[in-house]
Amino acid sequence: MEEVDANPGLIFDKLDAWIDGLFRLLPNIAVAVVVILLFWLFARGIGSLVRRAAEKRGRPSLADVGSSLVKWALIIVGLMLAVTIVAPTIRPGDLLAGLGVGSVAIGFAFKDILQNMLAGILILLRQPFEVGDQIISGGHEGTVERIETRATLIKTYDGRRVVIPNADIYTDSVVVLTAYDILRSELDVGIGCNDDWKEARRILEETCGSIEGVMADPAPETIPVAQGDFANIIRLRWWTKSPKKDRIHIRGEVIQETYIALDKAGIDLPYPTQVHLFHDQTEASDGIRSQQREGWPTTGNDPEPRRIADALRDRDRNG
Repeated sequence: MEEVDANPGLIFDKLDAWIDGLFRLLPNIAVAVVVILLFWLFARGIGSLVRRAAEKRGRPSLADVGSSLVKWALIIVGLMLAVTIVAPTIRPGDLLAGLGVGSVAIGFAFKDILQNMLAGILILLRQPFEVGDQIISGGHEGTVERIETRATLIKTYDGRRVVIPNADIYTDSVVVLTAYDILRSELDVGIGCNDDWKEARRILEETCGSIEGVMADPAPETIPVAQGDFANIIRLRWWTKSPKKDRIHIRGEVIQETYIALDKAGIDLPYPTQVHLFHDQTEASDGIRSQQREGWPTTGNDPEPRRIADALRDRDRNG
C-alpha cells in the first residue's frame, strides 16, 4: 500500500499565502466598505426624496413602495461595485450576466410573488383607486386600507380584513364605488293594477325628494317598467353621496317613507296571490270532460253531486 506523505509544513505554507493575500486585499476591502457605505447613504437620501415627492402628490402608498424599490436598487448596485473592487478579475459584465441568469431562475421560482409585485407597482402608478376608496373585487366589498407590493388590503363593512393579491385585482374587473361624488340608487315599487300611474309616480318622486340626503339635482325620477301579473311596477331612481353609509341609510328611509305615503293616499301595494281550484270528484259527471265543472262555483244548471260511497260502488260495479 502506498503511504500518504502528510507534511504539516505545506498546510502552514498555504495558510500563510492566504493571510498574505488577505493583507494585500485589505486596501481593496476598505475601499469596498466605503463604497457600500456611501451607496447606502445615497440610497437612503434618494429614497427619502422619492417618498417626499410622492407624499406631496397625496400618494402615500406609492411613497412607501417607490422609496423602498429605489433604495434597494442603489444598494444592489453598490454591492456589485464593491465586489469588482475586492476582486478586480471579476468584471461588471460578468456580474450582470450572472445576475441575468439568476433573475431567470428567481423569476421561475417566485413567479406568483413577482407577478403580484409588478401588478402592485402598476396599480400604484396608474392609481385606478386610492386608499379610502370603497371597491368591489372578487366578490369582496369594502374600504381600501393599504396598497402593498404583494396585495391590497380592504376592510369590509362588517369589520373584517380581506387581503386580495394584486395580480387578481389587476387582471379582474374592479368596481370603484367612490370614484365619483354621487351615486344613483333605485327601487322597484308595485302598485295595484287599477291604481293611477301618474298619481303614484308623483307621490313617489315628491316623497323621495323630501328625504334628507337625496340629491335635488339630479332630482328623483320614476319610470314605469312592467305590467306584472299582480302589480304594475314603477322604478324609482334617486342620487346620493357615494359612500356606502350614506346610500344604505337613505335607501331605508326611501323604502319606509314611500310606503307610508302611498298607503296614506290609498294606493294599493299588492303582494303575490294564488288561487287554487280543487276538482269535485263526487259529481255524477266525474270523468266526462264535456260536463265536468273542475271546481268552479255552481250556476244552477250543474250536475248533481254524488256521495263518495256511491262513487266507489259505481267504480266497483263497472270494474
